[in-house]
Amino acid sequence: MLNGFIQASYFAVAVVFILGLKAMSSPVTARKGIVWAGWAMVAATLVTLQTPGMQNYGLMIVAIVAGGGVAWWSGKMVKMTDMPQMVAVYNGMGGGAAAAIAALEFARGGIHSPVVTTLAVLGALIGSVAFSGSCVAYAKLQGIMKKAYRLPQQNKVNLGLAAATVLVGLVIIASGAPSGAIIVIFFVLALALGVVLTSPIGGADMPVVISLLNAFTGLAVGLEGYVLGNPALIVAGIVVGASGTLLTQLMAKAMNRPISNIIFTPLTGAAAGGEGEAIEGSMREFSALDAASVMRYASKVIIVPGYGMAVAGAQHKVWEMAQLLEEGGVEVVFAIHPVAGRMPGHMNVLLAEAGVPYDKIFDLEEINADFAQADVALVIGANDVVNPVARTDKTSPIYGMPILNVDYAHNVIVVKRGKGAGYSGIENALFYKDNCRMLYGSAQQAIAEVITHVKALES
Repeated sequence: MLNGFIQASYFAVAVVFILGLKAMSSPVTARKGIVWAGWAMVAATLVTLQTPGMQNYGLMIVAIVAGGGVAWWSGKMVKMTDMPQMVAVYNGMGGGAAAAIAALEFARGGIHSPVVTTLAVLGALIGSVAFSGSCVAYAKLQGIMKKAYRLPQQNKVNLGLAAATVLVGLVIIASGAPSGAIIVIFFVLALALGVVLTSPIGGADMPVVISLLNAFTGLAVGLEGYVLGNPALIVAGIVVGASGTLLTQLMAKAMNRPISNIIFTPLTGAAAGGEGEAIEGSMREFSALDAASVMRYASKVIIVPGYGMAVAGAQHKVWEMAQLLEEGGVEVVFAIHPVAGRMPGHMNVLLAEAGVPYDKIFDLEEINADFAQADVALVIGANDVVNPVARTDKTSPIYGMPILNVDYAHNVIVVKRGKGAGYSGIENALFYKDNCRMLYGSAQQAIAEVITHVKALES
């Protein structure tokens, strides 16, 4: 009777997981979806604790309280600019937990079926790669690892390390009862594979990498759920793995780069800086007063936010400026590129935090045709996603990548901290175009000055 109740509860939890994920597909219902999924996870945990033969309740409760407390505190304290690295850490914890489940099962000899052993090895391999790869992603996003590290014959090293890890995994499967040394060697190789795969990848590819590692974590959790015979883990893992895979494919398409290229031929500052045609001309500077005047007397302004806005925490100032312009009769909308920022949806979250209505935020496909009719395109800290060489220069590493057609606007104003290239190291031809002007400085300070001048023009 109890077992039937547990299985029925798992089914209900799985349905709520799927409904929650569906709700997350829209900004309007995303918060509701997260709450649903969160309560479903609480229910799944409580139901699991009712499993006959369950032991060590004290240790489990201590772990739940400690982990939940740290998560609650860090979630409250994290800055919006640090959200990508927090997502990377949480994602890595999921992969690490899946790998730890397999390690424990191997160590205690609790797996006897070859099929289950194979799934455990696969889950351990994928979970370990997701854990160590996410740790590297965190280090890059946090600025601890300030550059990409590429080994000589990098792809051969990747393949060799992967082959060695799989070979040791096959030994575990064949033996059925692996020794402690074999288990340690397997996990050392798997963790090293995650580090070696992720270290060469630069910032331009990081949003796709985070999404891919998230898919890895989901798959690992689903496989280990099968090992434990836990339907809730199986469904949750498969849902996360499937959605993460689809998101990764969509983002790779948005960059016009196969996933294999992102892993084996990543964009890095060193690799990108020496490619592409030379750009002629010079950058022309704008003052905050000039920018305020052009936008105040425009009919339509399209704002393109990027990571520079996030770093400066300028989203509230940007929305304040947009409201002032709207009060003066200017139409203001926001354009978001799928890979803007350092994680999927980064810019959408920042704008939502500032109170920007959802109906003013448009994706690339929805807004691109409007740039030609816009009086002003205001770019705040974005680089590669507005670089026109993606359309024109076949020698550029980003050639073919869909971009926001900012250069088609009558006037382009770019808020940028300095004259350097973007995160990928690729020079931006937009900055040298005749209709483009540069407003240098931190986005927070620059937009604050623009607001002051807009108010002065109103009086």
